[in-house]
Amino acid sequence: MIGFIYWPNSTYVIDSVDRLITDRADVFSALPSEQRLQALQWHIDQDPRRVKLVGLFDSHGNRIMGNIESLPRSLQVGAPPRETSIVRIDALGRANESVRATARRLADGQILIVGRNVDEVAQMGTSVERVLAWGIIPALCLGLAVGAYMSIRTQRRIDEVNQLVQRIVAGELCERLPVQGTDAPFDELATLINGMLDEIEVLLRSVAGVGDDIAHDLRTPLTNVRMTLERGRHNATSFDQLQASVDQAIMGLDQSLTMITALLRIAEIEHSRRLVGFRDVELAELVRDVAELYEPIAKDKGVALTVEAKEEIVTRGDRDLLFEAVANLVDNAVKFTPECGQIELKLSLTEDGGTVRVSDTGRGIPASERDLVTRRFYRSDKSRGEPGLGLGLSLVTAIVKLHGFRFTLSPAPGGPGCVAQIAF
Repeated sequence: MIGFIYWPNSTYVIDSVDRLITDRADVFSALPSEQRLQALQWHIDQDPRRVKLVGLFDSHGNRIMGNIESLPRSLQVGAPPRETSIVRIDALGRANESVRATARRLADGQILIVGRNVDEVAQMGTSVERVLAWGIIPALCLGLAVGAYMSIRTQRRIDEVNQLVQRIVAGELCERLPVQGTDAPFDELATLINGMLDEIEVLLRSVAGVGDDIAHDLRTPLTNVRMTLERGRHNATSFDQLQASVDQAIMGLDQSLTMITALLRIAEIEHSRRLVGFRDVELAELVRDVAELYEPIAKDKGVALTVEAKEEIVTRGDRDLLFEAVANLVDNAVKFTPECGQIELKLSLTEDGGTVRVSDTGRGIPASERDLVTRRFYRSDKSRGEPGLGLGLSLVTAIVKLHGFRFTLSPAPGGPGCVAQIAF
């Protein structure tokens, strides 16, 4: 810092000295001979610090007056000021000095030299060099101290992270990296890793829950299959009775395979393996296709299914998966809406995009179960008698999450029923 301050200032001082001696030389050159000699002598006398230099020489280089002993050979007449070496002579004797000087040829052939000693600048440079030399030592010590402190602090943070990671690897999934609440890179990294750990913990618990649910829900159909086959082996007295037992066992196995297939499909969707199939999807056409598929089923049950899809809305996604999500919602509505009930499938345009809403006049979903029905295998007590695996809304949730959409369940306004809505 001192060096950067010194170098521009020294240049500024030299330029100022050059302007000063140039102006003096111009002034002296313009004076008449007698006034010039008086002005030069006065200029020399007014020099308590012995920094001013003046010399007047004839055309042959002989000194006429001044405190410069001889005409410097390196100094060109009429050239800008430059640094040169001269011999000063005054009451204190002779001395060699390095000065800034300029030379002018006068009208009568004489040569005028005006100069100024710049040893002050050199002394200032020497002082700066000394300060810089002594300043390097404390600066180096300070840098080493700060570097050591930062290294120890960073190493301590890394050791703490390593210990936490080892505990997490050992199975303590609830552990999280410390966050100090600053914008430091370690805090940003810790926040990202903590978010990743949260997601991993949720996924592991989900996997564990799915395993428990599979074990629980498969145990019943597999037990029924075993009992059916065992009864058929012991009690069947004819081929038809044995065939009926086998057919009933096959139905139980089909139910188990359907359950496993649905779980694998949900896992495939949740792992985003279908992103490559994304393209523009005409929602109005998709909604009308779903309504056309379920209209005969609703009619056979005595349920009125109305569809409204006038808005031409295009979204980005997988058409087959979106069709399956909307179809699952309509299928649930048809399944849980009693005879003479009504189902409305509506596509509408909103400020944020589009929505597909399926509303029915069925029994509805209690507020305490709206967050539970989207979990795998969850079935309300009211729906235990209905056919199904409890995976339909789980599949809808996975598809909606894959597309980045929003899925909500709410009670029907002004009466019993449920409203399921996907916001695109």
